[in-house]
Amino acid sequence: MDINLKGKNAFVGGSSKGIGKATAIELAKLGANITLVSRSADKMIDILHELDNSLGQYHDFLVVDFKDIENLKKRAHAIALKKDIHILVNNTGGPEPGGMLEAGLNDFLGAFKNHLICNHLLVKSFVNGMKRSGYGRIINIISTSVKEPLDGLGVSNTTRAAVANWAKTLANELGKFGITVNNVLPGFTDTERLSEILKISAEKNNISEEQMFEKMKQSVPLQRFAEPSELGMAISFLASPAASYITGTNLVVDGGRTKSH
Repeated sequence: MDINLKGKNAFVGGSSKGIGKATAIELAKLGANITLVSRSADKMIDILHELDNSLGQYHDFLVVDFKDIENLKKRAHAIALKKDIHILVNNTGGPEPGGMLEAGLNDFLGAFKNHLICNHLLVKSFVNGMKRSGYGRIINIISTSVKEPLDGLGVSNTTRAAVANWAKTLANELGKFGITVNNVLPGFTDTERLSEILKISAEKNNISEEQMFEKMKQSVPLQRFAEPSELGMAISFLASPAASYITGTNLVVDGGRTKSH
């Protein structure tokens, strides 16, 4: 099975922590050159030292805030002029938890901007390089809420579903160029984001965080939360040559929790 990514350039969003960081580490193990992307220079400098370079990989980072779309557009264009990006991992921190009717218009507008609009901007920046090099993988990290909306995540549920449909449409359009577009849907993963949701859910249900942790864990058939590296490995497979005939799909990585198939 060909999972060698030597010579491939990967742009990994949200890579200063959690799933994004784990993905960058796994892609580097397969030989890819990594561009880390987040708002935290200090964290990314530290992560650079964790990335495998045994195959001559070259890694760098980009400090950018996705709330500043014009700056993101300018910086992404500058990268595209210097090198072809073969693997684009769209990964942005989720919107604030909360019920649908608790959300204001700006909550929805901000979420669509940070996720759908920025994803689209990055694809437009890098897709010509993918076409030119004959290799393209676009992988969007979204949520199992695409299949089953999650309680207390009104804005996130709405935004993630929009990204999933955008990605499916894009997969249909880019398939003729050999560029694949897929979504990875994480379940409960041991990240700062999950800790935040756990705390809010505990307060809402008037139970301790320990009790909420156990309740959430018991809802997963595998009886545990995912490690970020497990998501990173699934994403890396989709980025590899071995996944060349997989496109337009939602890969659920949730320990079996989602009840739909």
